[in-house]
Amino acid sequence: MADELKGKRVAVLATEGFEESELLEPKRALEGAGAHVDVVSPAQGRIRAWKHTDWGTDVPVDVAVAEARADDYDALLLPGGVMNPDRLRTDQHAVALVGDMFRAGKPIAAICHGPWTLVEAGVVRGLRVTSWPSLKTDLTNAGANWVDEQVVVDRGLVTSRKPDDIPAFNARMIEEFAEGHHERPDSRNLASSRA
Repeated sequence: MADELKGKRVAVLATEGFEESELLEPKRALEGAGAHVDVVSPAQGRIRAWKHTDWGTDVPVDVAVAEARADDYDALLLPGGVMNPDRLRTDQHAVALVGDMFRAGKPIAAICHGPWTLVEAGVVRGLRVTSWPSLKTDLTNAGANWVDEQVVVDRGLVTSRKPDDIPAFNARMIEEFAEGHHERPDSRNLASSRA
């Protein structure tokens, strides 16, 4: 599996308060599979993790989200943590990047609270997804079919519920990212948020 993602560029969209294990473990798995991984953020310099009940590791930011473009990446990872996606969904550049990646048919993996940003980007309608249980109503109201399963894959979107799901999440994420472009019928009818 060391070269499964060789030549692929993956954006990890995160900011202050991301759940430490939900960024670091998938990032290690992606790099172990040969991907080049950039941490993309509205914050500058470094961002701090949340580790269960307290602050955790700092991670360097590689690319400012205002400068990131869907064309620069093959896939997108959205880690959770309550603070992280709650902040991202209020950032127009973060929401635009998520929408643009989705509409371009690029695979996306979101875990725990990560799907909040997908809701804000308006891309979950008609998709089968999972998440941390408290997002069920938000995702359902946005038109998604929410299920309580360890990992769910629908048209290149990989979702999981919590840190305990990371091994299964990583395996399916790598599989979908290696597969590449996914046809999303509704995406052709959506105007780009960066038009």
